[in-house]
Amino acid sequence: MKKLTLIALLFSFTASAQTLTVKWKTDTLLHVPESVLLDAQRNVLYVSCIDGKPDGKDGKGSIAKVSPDGKILDANWVAGLDAPKGMGLYKNNLYVTDLKRVVIIDVTTGKVTGSVEIEGAQFLNDITIDSKGNVYVSDSSTGKIHILKDNKAEVYFTSTELKGTNGLLAIKDGLYVVDFPSGINYKLSADKKLVKFGVTANGADGIVLVGKDEYLVSSWHGEVYFVDATGKSTKLLDTKEQKISAADIWYNEKSKTVYVPNFFANTVTAYTFVNK
Repeated sequence: MKKLTLIALLFSFTASAQTLTVKWKTDTLLHVPESVLLDAQRNVLYVSCIDGKPDGKDGKGSIAKVSPDGKILDANWVAGLDAPKGMGLYKNNLYVTDLKRVVIIDVTTGKVTGSVEIEGAQFLNDITIDSKGNVYVSDSSTGKIHILKDNKAEVYFTSTELKGTNGLLAIKDGLYVVDFPSGINYKLSADKKLVKFGVTANGADGIVLVGKDEYLVSSWHGEVYFVDATGKSTKLLDTKEQKISAADIWYNEKSKTVYVPNFFANTVTAYTFVNK
């Protein structure tokens, strides 16, 4: 009986395991890629490329287009940005953080159609957009979360608990928020109550849902963690020794693919995600 119980426990552990397996990697022609976003309607990946210092106002930044199988279609699809990072797509508008402003790009033409300066911003980082088209923007230097409504910005949330707000993810009843220096993951409810949900690693960067109340969190230093519905985290990827970063990730639920921008390695790596 004890032996059968042990076998059952081992089977249960194995059945609940998650894995990331390399699917493909792009050529090294992406200039400091920070964020990846899939445009499912157009079957293309957008990649924000800093190509300079993360806080440099130098006009070197760009948005690249990459095919879902890793072919670089256009490394400079949109050029002339400064240090583009997080992205969000709503209808035909691609919103991109660019230091102290949010740039708006029409994806049908690849033209910049607007720019929203955010008062008091210092280091805008990630973007997420809810079902109503509200654009939420994190500032990693101030810890604030801003919101854009009809292209007008205001502070949405601030707390002394947030030391360096980075990854944001809009969900039905609020936001998931990851704090860069501490690695603490929070849930911010619609009525703006901030609750600690889990802990991954310092350098916490991107966050994507992969199941009901289950998500992946990347650490810029080169890690990806699976966080279950109880807040327990499991490391699935570690490329720190290779000095390959894992910046702002994206997940394609249909193909079970996680896209990881590798920053100074100038590549994006795609992984097949298995949640057994």
